[in-house]
Amino acid sequence: MSRCPILRASFSIAGKRIESSGMTIKARIALTGRPGVGKTTLIERVLTRVPLSYGGMVTKEIRKCGHRVGFSVIDLATGAEGVLAHLHVRGGPKVGRYTVNLKDLEAIGIAAIERALAERELVVIDELAPMEIASPRFIPTVERALASGKSLIVSTHAHLDHPLVHRVRRELKLFRVKLSNRDALVDQIVNEFIG
Repeated sequence: MSRCPILRASFSIAGKRIESSGMTIKARIALTGRPGVGKTTLIERVLTRVPLSYGGMVTKEIRKCGHRVGFSVIDLATGAEGVLAHLHVRGGPKVGRYTVNLKDLEAIGIAAIERALAERELVVIDELAPMEIASPRFIPTVERALASGKSLIVSTHAHLDHPLVHRVRRELKLFRVKLSNRDALVDQIVNEFIG
């Protein structure tokens, strides 16, 4: 059973009840902000309120005894989870202290994006950052998502200077996520999808 149902009933936004007939606006959203500011949490909050079927990938920290030891990659549609990068993974590209696990990034993350492009209304890519770009398959997959015309939410690393990041920030509506605005952005972004 899908964890991402197509919502066609009614829902609330800022206390107002909205009836959904399945009519939504195609929105193409880019989020940027420093690491740990809450981009992934913001995406998850938006997804609970947007009346679209969605899929794609999100990344989260892996913590042990209160310390970050790596990052996981999660398929939003299936719930499949793998290790994106870890202090103790060997054999992949290094990004800072972490070694990228290309196998899980490609088998879970990239596959989730490709499946969302084929089957869902909204494609989520969290995050466009150095660890993900370490995969030679990641950039072409993101480029296909940009060319698809589908609704998108793409988060980007705040300080990554890469042509694909510049393209995302140029072509999608950009929201800068800060501690001071991240809660208010939920309603703003949801409204991009429902008009």
